[in-house]
Amino acid sequence: MDIIKRNIENKIENWLFKGKIIIVYGARQVGKTTLCKAIMEKYKGDAVYFNCEVIQIKQALEIQDPVELKKFLGDSKLIILDEAQSVRNIGLSLKLLIDTYSDMQIIATGSSSFDLSNKISEPLTGRSIEFTLYPFSISELQQVYKPHELKGQINTFLRFGMYPEVVKSGQENGRIFLENIASKYLYKDVLEFEEVKRSDLLVSLLQLLALQLGNEVSYHEVSKHLKCDPATVRRYIDILEKAFVIFRLKPFSRNLRNEIGKKNKIYFYDLGIRNSLIGRYEAIEKRDDVGALWENFCIIERLKRNQLKDTYGNKFFWRTHDGYEVDYIEEYDGILHGYEFKWNSKRNIRTKRFLEEYKESSVKSVNIDNYYDFIIE
Repeated sequence: MDIIKRNIENKIENWLFKGKIIIVYGARQVGKTTLCKAIMEKYKGDAVYFNCEVIQIKQALEIQDPVELKKFLGDSKLIILDEAQSVRNIGLSLKLLIDTYSDMQIIATGSSSFDLSNKISEPLTGRSIEFTLYPFSISELQQVYKPHELKGQINTFLRFGMYPEVVKSGQENGRIFLENIASKYLYKDVLEFEEVKRSDLLVSLLQLLALQLGNEVSYHEVSKHLKCDPATVRRYIDILEKAFVIFRLKPFSRNLRNEIGKKNKIYFYDLGIRNSLIGRYEAIEKRDDVGALWENFCIIERLKRNQLKDTYGNKFFWRTHDGYEVDYIEEYDGILHGYEFKWNSKRNIRTKRFLEEYKESSVKSVNIDNYYDFIIE
Protein backbone atom coordinates (compact mmCIF):
# COMPACT_ATOMS: atom_id res chain seq x y z
CA MET A 1 0.00 0.00 0.00
CA ASP A 2 1.21 3.51 -0.83
CA ILE A 3 2.23 5.86 1.97
CA ILE A 4 -0.86 7.63 3.30
CA LYS A 5 -0.42 11.24 4.28
CA ARG A 6 -2.15 12.13 7.54
CA ASN A 7 -4.66 14.95 7.47
CA ILE A 8 -3.14 16.85 10.36
CA GLU A 9 0.30 16.96 8.71
CA ASN A 10 -0.49 20.20 6.88
CA LYS A 11 -2.07 21.68 10.01
CA ILE A 12 1.08 20.96 12.01
CA GLU A 13 3.32 22.38 9.30
CA ASN A 14 1.30 25.60 9.31
CA TRP A 15 2.36 26.10 12.94
CA LEU A 16 6.06 25.35 12.51
CA PHE A 17 8.51 28.06 13.59
CA LYS A 18 5.84 30.34 15.01
CA GLY A 19 7.12 30.31 18.57
CA LYS A 20 4.96 27.42 19.81
CA ILE A 21 5.75 23.97 21.14
CA ILE A 22 3.63 21.58 19.05
CA ILE A 23 2.03 18.70 20.99
CA VAL A 24 0.69 15.65 19.12
CA TYR A 25 -1.50 13.31 21.16
CA GLY A 26 -2.71 9.89 20.09
CA ALA A 27 -2.92 6.25 21.16
CA ARG A 28 0.10 4.00 20.90
CA GLN A 29 0.72 2.55 17.43
CA VAL A 30 -1.59 5.10 15.81
CA GLY A 31 1.20 6.58 13.68
CA LYS A 32 2.63 9.52 15.65
CA THR A 33 6.24 8.54 14.99
CA THR A 34 5.59 7.98 11.28
CA LEU A 35 3.88 11.37 11.06
CA CYS A 36 6.76 13.17 12.75
CA LYS A 37 9.35 11.47 10.58
CA ALA A 38 7.38 12.46 7.46
CA ILE A 39 7.64 16.09 8.60
CA MET A 40 11.34 15.61 9.35
CA GLU A 41 11.94 14.49 5.77
CA LYS A 42 11.27 18.05 4.64
CA TYR A 43 14.04 19.34 6.91
CA LYS A 44 16.79 16.85 6.10
CA GLY A 45 20.02 17.69 7.85
CA ASP A 46 18.26 20.14 10.12
CA ALA A 47 15.97 17.83 12.12
CA VAL A 48 16.62 15.26 14.85
CA TYR A 49 14.49 12.58 16.55
CA PHE A 50 14.58 11.45 20.20
CA ASN A 51 12.65 8.52 21.69
CA CYS A 52 11.95 9.68 25.24
CA GLU A 53 11.36 6.13 26.47
CA VAL A 54 15.10 5.46 26.11
CA ILE A 55 16.51 5.87 29.62
CA GLN A 56 19.56 7.96 28.64
CA ILE A 57 17.39 10.37 26.63
CA LYS A 58 14.79 10.56 29.37
CA GLN A 59 17.41 11.40 31.98
CA ALA A 60 19.10 14.00 29.80
CA LEU A 61 15.83 15.83 29.22
CA GLU A 62 15.07 15.96 32.94
CA ILE A 63 17.95 18.40 33.53
CA GLN A 64 16.43 21.80 34.27
CA ASP A 65 19.16 23.82 32.60
CA PRO A 66 18.57 25.35 29.14
CA VAL A 67 22.25 25.34 28.21
CA GLU A 68 22.67 21.67 29.09
CA LEU A 69 19.41 20.79 27.33
CA LYS A 70 20.51 22.63 24.19
CA LYS A 71 23.89 20.93 24.30
CA PHE A 72 22.17 17.55 24.37
CA LEU A 73 19.61 18.32 21.66
CA GLY A 74 22.15 19.88 19.30
CA ASP A 75 21.82 22.63 16.74
CA SER A 76 19.03 21.23 14.57
CA LYS A 77 16.13 23.60 13.98
CA LEU A 78 13.45 20.89 14.26
CA ILE A 79 13.43 18.62 17.34
CA ILE A 80 11.10 15.61 17.71
CA LEU A 81 10.52 14.34 21.26
CA ASP A 82 8.54 11.12 20.92
CA GLU A 83 6.49 9.79 23.89
CA ALA A 84 7.45 12.88 25.89
CA GLN A 85 5.19 11.90 28.80
CA SER A 86 8.01 9.58 29.89
CA VAL A 87 10.15 12.57 30.93
CA ARG A 88 9.70 13.88 34.47
CA ASN A 89 8.85 17.61 34.49
CA ILE A 90 8.93 17.73 30.69
CA GLY A 91 6.81 20.89 30.76
CA LEU A 92 9.48 22.82 32.61
CA SER A 93 12.19 21.57 30.25
CA LEU A 94 10.15 22.63 27.22
CA LYS A 95 9.42 26.04 28.77
CA LEU A 96 13.12 26.65 29.39
CA LEU A 97 13.95 25.72 25.80
CA ILE A 98 11.29 27.81 24.07
CA ASP A 99 11.97 30.83 26.29
CA THR A 100 15.71 30.62 25.71
CA TYR A 101 15.94 29.41 22.10
CA SER A 102 12.94 30.88 20.29
CA ASP A 103 14.19 29.82 16.85
CA MET A 104 14.07 26.12 17.83
CA GLN A 105 10.93 24.18 16.84
CA ILE A 106 9.98 21.27 19.10
CA ILE A 107 7.29 18.70 18.32
CA ALA A 108 6.46 16.55 21.36
CA THR A 109 4.23 13.49 21.08
CA GLY A 110 2.32 11.72 23.84
CA SER A 111 0.17 8.62 24.03
CA SER A 112 -1.39 9.63 27.33
CA SER A 113 -2.89 13.07 27.61
CA PHE A 114 -3.63 12.62 31.33
CA ASP A 115 0.12 12.40 31.94
CA LEU A 116 1.66 14.69 29.34
CA SER A 117 -0.99 17.41 29.61
CA ASN A 118 -0.61 17.47 33.39
CA LYS A 119 3.11 18.02 32.97
CA ILE A 120 2.88 20.77 30.35
CA SER A 121 -0.40 22.59 31.01
CA GLU A 122 0.89 25.14 33.51
CA PRO A 123 4.51 25.60 32.33
CA LEU A 124 3.48 25.93 28.66
CA THR A 125 0.44 28.18 29.09
CA GLY A 126 0.25 30.21 25.89
CA ARG A 127 3.35 28.50 24.53
CA SER A 128 1.89 25.37 22.91
CA ILE A 129 -0.57 24.22 20.25
CA GLU A 130 -2.13 20.75 20.48
CA PHE A 131 -3.30 18.19 17.90
CA THR A 132 -4.78 14.70 18.16
CA LEU A 133 -3.88 11.90 15.76
CA TYR A 134 -6.58 9.24 15.33
CA PRO A 135 -6.43 5.91 13.50
CA PHE A 136 -6.81 6.27 9.73
CA SER A 137 -9.92 8.13 8.59
CA ILE A 138 -12.07 7.46 5.54
CA SER A 139 -10.92 10.85 4.30
CA GLU A 140 -7.26 9.78 4.46
CA LEU A 141 -7.97 6.43 2.81
CA GLN A 142 -9.33 8.27 -0.23
CA GLN A 143 -5.67 8.57 -1.21
CA VAL A 144 -5.57 4.85 -2.03
CA TYR A 145 -9.23 3.84 -2.47
CA LYS A 146 -11.98 5.17 -4.71
CA PRO A 147 -15.36 5.86 -3.05
CA HIS A 148 -16.93 2.59 -4.25
CA GLU A 149 -13.86 0.68 -3.06
CA LEU A 150 -14.12 2.30 0.37
CA LYS A 151 -17.76 1.29 0.61
CA GLY A 152 -16.71 -2.28 -0.11
CA GLN A 153 -14.22 -2.10 2.79
CA ILE A 154 -16.70 -0.87 5.41
CA ASN A 155 -17.47 -4.39 6.65
CA THR A 156 -13.76 -4.94 7.26
CA PHE A 157 -13.39 -1.61 9.07
CA LEU A 158 -16.29 -2.48 11.37
CA ARG A 159 -14.59 -5.76 12.31
CA PHE A 160 -10.90 -4.87 12.39
CA GLY A 161 -10.83 -1.12 12.82
CA MET A 162 -8.57 1.40 11.14
CA TYR A 163 -5.20 1.29 12.86
CA PRO A 164 -2.57 1.96 10.16
CA GLU A 165 -0.90 -1.41 10.63
CA VAL A 166 -4.24 -3.24 10.37
CA VAL A 167 -5.32 -1.41 7.22
CA LYS A 168 -1.97 -2.06 5.57
CA SER A 169 -1.50 -5.70 6.58
CA GLY A 170 -4.95 -7.22 5.95
CA GLN A 171 -7.33 -9.24 8.11
CA GLU A 172 -5.21 -12.15 9.33
CA ASN A 173 -2.11 -10.13 10.19
CA GLY A 174 -4.39 -7.34 11.37
CA ARG A 175 -5.97 -9.62 13.92
CA ILE A 176 -2.54 -10.61 15.24
CA PHE A 177 -1.63 -6.92 15.51
CA LEU A 178 -4.83 -6.12 17.42
CA GLU A 179 -4.33 -8.97 19.87
CA ASN A 180 -0.76 -7.81 20.38
CA ILE A 181 -1.59 -4.16 20.95
CA ALA A 182 -4.50 -5.03 23.23
CA SER A 183 -2.31 -7.22 25.42
CA LYS A 184 0.96 -5.26 25.40
CA TYR A 185 0.38 -1.60 24.57
CA LEU A 186 -3.23 -0.61 25.21
CA TYR A 187 -2.94 -0.43 28.98
CA LYS A 188 0.71 0.55 29.28
CA ASP A 189 0.22 4.24 29.97
CA VAL A 190 -2.89 3.62 32.05
CA LEU A 191 -1.21 1.05 34.30
CA GLU A 192 1.85 3.26 34.71
CA PHE A 193 -0.37 5.99 36.06
CA GLU A 194 0.41 5.98 39.77
CA GLU A 195 -3.12 5.49 41.01
CA VAL A 196 -4.08 2.58 38.74
CA LYS A 197 -3.16 -0.71 40.35
CA ARG A 198 -5.69 -3.29 39.13
CA SER A 199 -5.07 -4.50 35.61
CA ASP A 200 -7.73 -7.20 36.02
CA LEU A 201 -10.36 -4.59 36.88
CA LEU A 202 -9.28 -2.42 33.96
CA VAL A 203 -9.64 -5.28 31.46
CA SER A 204 -13.01 -6.33 32.91
CA LEU A 205 -14.24 -2.74 32.71
CA LEU A 206 -13.24 -2.42 29.07
CA GLN A 207 -14.87 -5.72 28.19
CA LEU A 208 -18.08 -4.59 29.88
CA LEU A 209 -18.01 -1.26 28.02
CA ALA A 210 -17.41 -3.12 24.76
CA LEU A 211 -20.53 -5.19 25.38
CA GLN A 212 -22.59 -2.07 26.18
CA LEU A 213 -21.60 -0.25 23.00
CA GLY A 214 -24.40 2.07 21.89
CA ASN A 215 -26.22 1.93 25.23
CA GLU A 216 -26.24 4.34 28.15
CA VAL A 217 -23.72 3.37 30.81
CA SER A 218 -24.59 3.51 34.50
CA TYR A 219 -21.46 3.81 36.65
CA HIS A 220 -23.44 2.42 39.57
CA GLU A 221 -24.54 -0.69 37.65
CA VAL A 222 -21.03 -1.20 36.25
CA SER A 223 -19.53 -0.90 39.73
CA LYS A 224 -21.96 -3.51 41.07
CA HIS A 225 -21.03 -5.91 38.27
CA LEU A 226 -17.29 -5.38 38.84
CA LYS A 227 -17.63 -5.35 42.65
CA CYS A 228 -15.95 -1.98 43.10
CA ASP A 229 -17.15 1.50 44.01
CA PRO A 230 -18.62 3.90 41.38
CA ALA A 231 -15.85 6.44 42.01
CA THR A 232 -13.27 3.89 40.83
CA VAL A 233 -15.28 3.18 37.68
CA ARG A 234 -15.57 6.90 36.97
CA ARG A 235 -11.84 7.46 37.50
CA TYR A 236 -10.83 4.50 35.30
CA ILE A 237 -13.16 5.62 32.52
CA ASP A 238 -11.70 9.12 32.71
CA ILE A 239 -8.15 7.75 32.42
CA LEU A 240 -9.09 5.43 29.55
CA GLU A 241 -10.58 8.39 27.71
CA LYS A 242 -7.41 10.42 28.20
CA ALA A 243 -5.38 7.46 26.93
CA PHE A 244 -7.43 7.55 23.68
CA VAL A 245 -9.04 4.15 24.15
CA ILE A 246 -12.65 5.31 24.65
CA PHE A 247 -14.65 8.53 24.52
CA ARG A 248 -17.92 9.64 26.08
CA LEU A 249 -21.03 11.19 24.54
CA LYS A 250 -23.22 13.15 26.93
CA PRO A 251 -27.02 13.17 26.89
CA PHE A 252 -28.81 16.28 25.64
CA SER A 253 -31.46 17.52 28.01
CA ARG A 254 -33.24 20.82 28.47
CA ASN A 255 -34.88 19.50 31.63
CA LEU A 256 -37.93 18.04 29.94
CA ARG A 257 -39.39 15.60 32.45
CA ASN A 258 -39.13 12.57 30.22
CA GLU A 259 -35.58 13.06 28.95
CA ILE A 260 -32.66 10.95 30.09
CA GLY A 261 -30.12 13.42 31.43
CA LYS A 262 -27.40 11.63 33.42
CA LYS A 263 -26.04 8.47 31.80
CA ASN A 264 -23.35 8.79 29.12
CA LYS A 265 -22.83 6.59 26.08
CA ILE A 266 -19.30 5.30 25.61
CA TYR A 267 -17.62 4.54 22.28
CA PHE A 268 -14.21 3.25 21.19
CA TYR A 269 -11.70 5.24 19.19
CA ASP A 270 -11.09 2.07 17.19
CA LEU A 271 -13.53 -0.78 16.58
CA GLY A 272 -10.76 -3.32 16.07
CA ILE A 273 -9.64 -2.72 19.65
CA ARG A 274 -13.25 -3.02 20.83
CA ASN A 275 -13.76 -6.32 19.03
CA SER A 276 -10.43 -7.72 20.22
CA LEU A 277 -11.44 -7.11 23.85
CA ILE A 278 -14.39 -9.50 23.50
CA GLY A 279 -12.89 -11.77 20.84
CA ARG A 280 -15.47 -11.01 18.13
CA TYR A 281 -14.27 -10.79 14.54
CA GLU A 282 -17.03 -12.72 12.78
CA ALA A 283 -18.54 -11.50 9.52
CA ILE A 284 -21.03 -8.63 9.71
CA GLU A 285 -23.95 -10.71 8.41
CA LYS A 286 -23.53 -13.08 11.36
CA ARG A 287 -23.45 -10.40 14.07
CA ASP A 288 -26.09 -9.11 16.44
CA ASP A 289 -24.16 -5.91 17.22
CA VAL A 290 -23.85 -4.43 13.73
CA GLY A 291 -26.11 -1.50 14.66
CA ALA A 292 -23.83 -0.50 17.53
CA LEU A 293 -20.72 -0.97 15.37
CA TRP A 294 -22.20 1.24 12.65
CA GLU A 295 -23.12 3.92 15.18
CA ASN A 296 -19.62 3.92 16.68
CA PHE A 297 -18.03 3.99 13.22
CA CYS A 298 -20.10 6.94 12.03
CA ILE A 299 -19.50 9.00 15.17
CA ILE A 300 -15.72 8.54 15.29
CA GLU A 301 -15.42 9.23 11.56
CA ARG A 302 -17.47 12.39 12.08
CA LEU A 303 -15.07 13.49 14.83
CA LYS A 304 -12.14 12.98 12.45
CA ARG A 305 -13.98 14.91 9.73
CA ASN A 306 -14.76 17.78 12.10
CA GLN A 307 -11.13 18.00 13.19
CA LEU A 308 -10.03 18.27 9.56
CA LYS A 309 -12.54 21.02 8.86
CA ASP A 310 -12.02 22.80 12.19
CA THR A 311 -15.70 22.35 13.00
CA TYR A 312 -16.23 22.09 16.73
CA GLY A 313 -19.82 22.13 17.99
CA ASN A 314 -21.30 20.59 21.09
CA LYS A 315 -21.96 16.84 20.77
CA PHE A 316 -24.77 14.85 22.42
CA PHE A 317 -27.27 12.03 22.08
CA TRP A 318 -30.96 12.33 23.02
CA ARG A 319 -33.26 9.74 24.51
CA THR A 320 -36.51 9.73 26.47
CA HIS A 321 -37.66 7.23 29.07
CA ASP A 322 -40.43 6.05 26.74
CA GLY A 323 -38.00 5.09 23.99
CA TYR A 324 -37.72 8.06 21.62
CA GLU A 325 -34.13 8.81 20.64
CA VAL A 326 -31.67 10.55 18.36
CA ASP A 327 -28.32 8.78 18.17
CA TYR A 328 -26.11 11.82 17.69
CA ILE A 329 -26.59 15.59 17.85
CA GLU A 330 -24.34 18.50 16.97
CA GLU A 331 -25.21 21.95 18.26
CA TYR A 332 -24.04 25.08 16.47
CA ASP A 333 -25.24 28.55 17.53
CA GLY A 334 -28.09 27.00 19.47
CA ILE A 335 -29.40 24.98 16.48
CA LEU A 336 -29.57 21.20 16.86
CA HIS A 337 -28.58 18.91 13.98
CA GLY A 338 -29.56 15.32 14.73
CA TYR A 339 -28.50 12.07 13.06
CA GLU A 340 -29.84 8.54 13.28
CA PHE A 341 -27.50 5.73 12.24
CA LYS A 342 -29.16 2.82 10.43
CA TRP A 343 -27.11 0.00 8.95
CA ASN A 344 -30.19 -1.04 6.99
CA SER A 345 -31.00 1.86 4.66
CA LYS A 346 -34.64 0.72 4.42
CA ARG A 347 -35.31 1.28 8.11
CA ASN A 348 -37.26 4.41 8.93
CA ILE A 349 -36.30 6.86 11.63
CA ARG A 350 -38.71 8.29 14.19
CA THR A 351 -38.12 12.02 14.41
CA LYS A 352 -41.52 13.54 15.19
CA ARG A 353 -41.12 13.71 18.98
CA PHE A 354 -37.71 15.38 18.86
CA LEU A 355 -38.74 17.85 16.16
CA GLU A 356 -41.84 18.79 18.14
CA GLU A 357 -39.76 19.50 21.23
CA TYR A 358 -37.02 21.42 19.39
CA LYS A 359 -38.70 23.37 16.61
CA GLU A 360 -35.66 24.62 14.66
CA SER A 361 -33.80 21.33 14.77
CA SER A 362 -33.33 18.72 12.04
CA VAL A 363 -32.74 14.95 11.95
CA LYS A 364 -31.18 12.95 9.12
CA SER A 365 -30.65 9.24 8.61
CA VAL A 366 -27.09 8.03 7.99
CA ASN A 367 -26.82 4.61 6.35
CA ILE A 368 -24.45 2.65 4.15
CA ASP A 369 -25.82 4.35 1.04
CA ASN A 370 -25.32 7.97 2.15
CA TYR A 371 -22.64 7.82 4.88
CA TYR A 372 -20.02 9.39 2.62
CA ASP A 373 -21.65 12.82 2.82
CA PHE A 374 -21.80 12.66 6.62
CA ILE A 375 -18.14 11.85 7.19
CA ILE A 376 -16.49 13.60 4.22
CA GLU A 377 -18.46 16.63 3.02
